[in-house]
Amino acid sequence: MTDPAPTRGQSTARRSNRRMAGGLAVVVIGMVGMAYASVPLYEIFCRVTGFGGTTQVAELESEQVIDRTFTIRFDSNVNDALPWQFVPAVNEVDVKVGENKLGFYRATNTSDETVVGTATFNVTPDKAGLYFNKVQCFCFTEQVLKPGETVDMPVSFFLDPALMDDAKMDGLTTITLSYTFFRARDQSAAEQVAFAPASANDETVSGSND
Repeated sequence: MTDPAPTRGQSTARRSNRRMAGGLAVVVIGMVGMAYASVPLYEIFCRVTGFGGTTQVAELESEQVIDRTFTIRFDSNVNDALPWQFVPAVNEVDVKVGENKLGFYRATNTSDETVVGTATFNVTPDKAGLYFNKVQCFCFTEQVLKPGETVDMPVSFFLDPALMDDAKMDGLTTITLSYTFFRARDQSAAEQVAFAPASANDETVSGSND
């Protein structure tokens, strides 16, 4: 016995279901694509707008200094998975708008293995991120420390004179620059350093301690 032919209403419902299924498939594919693109797009958005206290990157140092002073406070944090000590060389400095300033953080690897670390950063209040310009920073690249090694990590920065035209910055006198170091997912650089032959300088230092 053959099945009865579908009625007009049943055919319409089936076409509607197929269109809905197709639409959902497009949405799912779109969401997957957005997931892959979301991280770089979010980073670009933060850098352009200073959202979340994201600082800016300047290719050149400032050439204009304005007689308005801010106190820059330095904050440091280390994720539990990274066996490092990480502290600012000084807790705060005073800097004029547009003045080129150099600050330092000190990191020590307290473990018995070579470790690669990577730093995230931001400034508070968030609205200052748009005007906090870094020229050079240890946070731009991963850092590799040998067992027991201590290094001073510089950050060169200035406050963009454009902040003088932003009413939201009126009355602000203190900005906190904060870093958090994490253990890098890719530790291959640590293996390269650990197994690299000793340099002439290392041999000289070793010989002088004998």
